[in-house]
Amino acid sequence: MLSHHLQGALSDLRDIIKITESDIEDIKNARHDAQFDRLALKDEKLKSFETKKAVIDHEIASLIHSYPDKELPELLNAEQHQLLDDLKVELNTLRDVNKHYAKLVLTVSNLYNTFLERLIPTEMQGYDKVISKNPSILEVRV
Repeated sequence: MLSHHLQGALSDLRDIIKITESDIEDIKNARHDAQFDRLALKDEKLKSFETKKAVIDHEIASLIHSYPDKELPELLNAEQHQLLDDLKVELNTLRDVNKHYAKLVLTVSNLYNTFLERLIPTEMQGYDKVISKNPSILEVRV
C-alpha cells in the first residue's frame, strides 16, 4: 500500500512540475490566460499530493510503531527506497522550477507596477496610497 501511495505522490509531483514549466513558457510569451486556466488543475494536483503525502507519513509512522525494534530502512523494501529517493529528487526539481517561476512573476509584477505608477503617479500618506498629481495620460480636455 505504501508503494502505491508513493507512486501516486510522484505522479502528482511530476504533473505539478509540468504545469509550472508550462506556466514559465506562458509567462515568457505573455499568455496569461493560459496560466489562469490551469490554476484549478494545479490546485487540485497540489491538494492530491498533500493528501497522499499525509497518508505516506501515516503509513510510515504505523510501520515504525508496529516494529519499534527496527530502523526505518529495514522496514522498507528496495522499491520503496527507490520511490522515496525519486520523491526527493522530484521535490528538489519542483523547488528549482518554482524558484525560476517566482523570479519571472516578480519581474512581470514589477514591470506592471512601474507602468501603473507612470500612468497614475501615487505617493504614500501613512499606509494609504493616494494619487499625487493628475496623471497626464488620463487628462481630459474639453
